[in-house]
Amino acid sequence: MGLNETPSANRVHIGFFGLRNAGKSSLVNAVTNQDLVIVSDVKGTTTDPVSKSMELLPLGPVLIIDTPGIDDEGALGELRVRRARQVLNKTDVAVLVVDALTGKSPADEDLIRLFRDKDVPFIIAYNKSDLLEKAPEPTGENCIYVSATEKRNIEELKEQIAALAKTDEPKLQIVGDIISPGDFVVLVIPIDKAAPKGRLILPQQQTIRDILEADAAAVVVKEFELRETLENIGKKPALVITDSQVFAKVSADTPADIPLTSFSILFARYKGFLAPAVRGVRMLDSINEKSRILIAEGCTHHRQCDDIGRVKLPRWIKQYTGKEPEFAFTSGGEFPEDLSSYDLVLHCGACMLNEREVRYREACAADQGIPFTNYGITIAHIQGILKRSVAIFPHILAELEE
Repeated sequence: MGLNETPSANRVHIGFFGLRNAGKSSLVNAVTNQDLVIVSDVKGTTTDPVSKSMELLPLGPVLIIDTPGIDDEGALGELRVRRARQVLNKTDVAVLVVDALTGKSPADEDLIRLFRDKDVPFIIAYNKSDLLEKAPEPTGENCIYVSATEKRNIEELKEQIAALAKTDEPKLQIVGDIISPGDFVVLVIPIDKAAPKGRLILPQQQTIRDILEADAAAVVVKEFELRETLENIGKKPALVITDSQVFAKVSADTPADIPLTSFSILFARYKGFLAPAVRGVRMLDSINEKSRILIAEGCTHHRQCDDIGRVKLPRWIKQYTGKEPEFAFTSGGEFPEDLSSYDLVLHCGACMLNEREVRYREACAADQGIPFTNYGITIAHIQGILKRSVAIFPHILAELEE
């Protein structure tokens, strides 16, 4: 991803849903004005969700997602339908594409109920309206008759999407709301074999940008340079932010009067699940030999020999608890709706997931009474520095001290 591109997690996610051959893919191509997906008269041409980051006026940066037909059949069809439903968990605006000639089906009505259950704003787009003698006036809220082949009412559809995607809720900052103009913040970023070549990872990029937008200064060092930097910089930093994997060393090298936290903790707050994650990590103190822990990663990446999620965290948890719990792993868009067989969900920092999907995952766990936490909070808890690392958020610290 180029440095000038809006991260996918920060884009409005627009999902296109509907029956096979309702013209979803054709409508996606018409809305995006490009051949994003293959179209065919054969039912079920789209077999997996297809995503594309782009600029969509008048909305701005979006992620367009075309899904398989919700009425797909057979064992493979069930998998496609499940994937389409999973897309809905991260969808900010849903477009239900209905064949104008046949009208809504029972499967379409099921989707509408699902949209409402998940509180996803939606539009019903009656496609193929060019085949009607006369398109009727839309009935109900957010309904529109369109034609992908003749580009009829496509601009009007885009306007409706943009209207539903807008929100008046203030956007939470990563760190900008807890620092002041003129402050400087020290960021500790290890550069080792696990670090990507030639670039910083997304949470680091976004945090630096957020600091600059707050009219503060960012000083970036490796973990072995921190102590000398703090001694020589001539001014006490407002905050030290570290990669969780070097939390213990950074805590030892940072004087007690300097606030300290991690990228992972900041992103737990940014994505809206810091409080439940701090509560959830307490489950580690009750782990036993029969416990099952789900380690969930929001992205897929090349596994290093000492991977944080699959190697380091299980090792650290075993050392901390003195137990041998069972670990299961998911990555990317995979996340089980049924979490009843797990005692704890341990999630990554979720930098590649949008807020809606992260909240959905946390809500799935909460609904089933399963504690939910993340990597950075777990590491801070294991190393005995959780209270220090959340002290910048007094309401969270108060929960720990109850």
